[in-house]
Amino acid sequence: MPKVKSQKFGYSHERKVNNVGNGNKSSEAARSLAPLFNKDLGQHILKNPLVAQGIVEKAGLKSTDTVLEVGPGTGNLTVRILETAKKVIAVEMDPRLSAELSKRVQGKPEQKRLNIMVGDFLKTDLPYFDVCISNTPYQISSPLVFKLLEHRPLFRCAILMFQREFAMRLIAKPGDNLYCRLSVNVQLYAKVDHIMKVGRNNFKPPPQVESSVVRIEPRNPPPPISFKEWDGLMRIIFVRKNKTLAASFKTTSVLQIIENNYKTFCSTNDMMIEDTLNIKAKVISVLQSVNMAESRASKLDIDDFLKQTFTFVNIIIEVRMSLLK
Repeated sequence: MPKVKSQKFGYSHERKVNNVGNGNKSSEAARSLAPLFNKDLGQHILKNPLVAQGIVEKAGLKSTDTVLEVGPGTGNLTVRILETAKKVIAVEMDPRLSAELSKRVQGKPEQKRLNIMVGDFLKTDLPYFDVCISNTPYQISSPLVFKLLEHRPLFRCAILMFQREFAMRLIAKPGDNLYCRLSVNVQLYAKVDHIMKVGRNNFKPPPQVESSVVRIEPRNPPPPISFKEWDGLMRIIFVRKNKTLAASFKTTSVLQIIENNYKTFCSTNDMMIEDTLNIKAKVISVLQSVNMAESRASKLDIDDFLKQTFTFVNIIIEVRMSLLK
C-alpha cells in the first residue's frame, strides 16, 4: 500500500490507503470521511472516548444546566454533554466543523437542545451558562480564561483542556518555577485544580505538546479589587520575581512611570508638587510600611498579596501615586 500525504487537523502526516483503482479516487474517498482542518486554528480532535467521558464527568453536570462549549469540532465532547445537560451552546469558528456538528445531531432529540454559534469566541457576546467545557485552541488559552472570569453572571465551573505547561502555570504555587503573573491573576479570581493529564496520542493527529485538563471555579463573590490596578502591580513585581520588591520598584523605568503619574495626578487635581519630591524615597517608605520591601514575588501567595494590597493601595492613595501604567 502506498503512503500519501494528507494535511488534516493542521499537521502533515502520512496515512495508508488501499490501492484500488485510481489512486486519486482512493485519496478523495478517504478525505471525504472527515472535513479538512485548519492548522491556523489549532484544530486537534479528541478521539479517546474515555477521556471525553472523564472530562464531562468532572464537570458534575445537572439536568438543568446550560453548558458553553468552546471549539466543539466534530462533537465528540458535545454529544456526551447533551446526554446530561439541558442545553449546549457551542461556539465554533470554523463553519465547516459547525456544519459537521449540525449533521451529527440532525433529526435527533438532541438537535433542539444544541445551539451552534459560528464565530470567534473572543469576539462573541456570551449568553448565560452554568458550566463551560472546552478542548481549547491553545493559541487563545490566556484570553479565553480571562474572558470567562470576566463574564457575569458567574458560572459554576469550567473544565478546560490546555497545553501542559500553560495548565501548570495556572495551578503553580509560590516557589514553583512556573509561578508567574498569570498564576496570581487567575488564582485571585478562581480556584484552579488539575484534573488529568492527556497524552498527545489521544488526539487525531497528535499535537506536538502534551495536554492537561484543569477545573476552574470562580470565587463568588469575587474579591473587591480593581483588576487593572492589581495587574499593574503584578506587572511590576513579576518582571523579576526572584528579586526583592524594593529592587523591582527602584528601577529607573518604574520610578519614572510613578513620578509621571504622580505629577499628572497633582496637575489634574490642582495640587502643588513639593519642591523636595523624592519618588524613590516615597516608594521605599510605602514598601517598608507594609513589610514588603524584602519580600519576593516568587514566594508570596494570594493571601499574602491580598493581605498587603489593601494597605498598600491606601498608602498609595494618601501620597497620591498611581501604579496603573
